[in-house]
Amino acid sequence: MSDRLLRVNAYTTLDLVEGRARGHEFTTEAPGVVNVTAPREDPDHVALEVELDNTAIDDLTAHADEIDLSPAQARTLAEALESTADRVEAAQGGDGSS
Repeated sequence: MSDRLLRVNAYTTLDLVEGRARGHEFTTEAPGVVNVTAPREDPDHVALEVELDNTAIDDLTAHADEIDLSPAQARTLAEALESTADRVEAAQGGDGSS
């Protein structure tokens, strides 16, 4: 991804995920980055950041979406991700050891 807004390095949570930008008049697929972080000093929230490769999307200008979560909200999201991943693996007949 050229012209990134999010810094991507060895500590980035997920890079090169398959993503989609969807609007009222369009849906475009593009590779993206998902990162979870918190401020280094005196952390007061968990930040969830998502950026799709702007070179693959004509309908949007370069941007990154960021959501600030409380620790409780981050745990609720983590639990929802775990249970949904379990359901998808079960439907695919997988045991999670990929």
